[in-house]
Amino acid sequence: MQIAAYEGRHFGAVKKLWEKVFPDDPPWNKAEAAIPAILNERPDLFLIALEGGAVVGTIIAGYDGHRGWLYGAAVADSHRRSGIGTALVKEAESRLAAMGCVKINLQIRAANSAVATFYANLGYTAEDRISMGKRLGSHG
Repeated sequence: MQIAAYEGRHFGAVKKLWEKVFPDDPPWNKAEAAIPAILNERPDLFLIALEGGAVVGTIIAGYDGHRGWLYGAAVADSHRRSGIGTALVKEAESRLAAMGCVKINLQIRAANSAVATFYANLGYTAEDRISMGKRLGSHG
């Protein structure tokens, strides 16, 4: 398994993976909308896991100079529980730390206890926060 930065040639495979892993995502999170925006900001923090040249996982990190964020962590069903998700998180953490990041945040859906357990096993803890959001423009 190899971790690499996303390249345009991976689009179809990433789109297919995200459709499988995130079937209920809203339109603004779909590959066609999200990937161009990600590549506009920090393409070096959009990571994929490859096995035999096939995309088997993704993770996106963000950093605003104050805090880091993790998004889009996805592993193909056929490759779960094989260390790929952990390797992607660790690589994202390493890249964020190299930029001076000292705290990473992430959000998961409250009903997704398996993902909560995954992150807890990597040292992430639930914080007493309220997550709020506001859609801007025509994506309302």
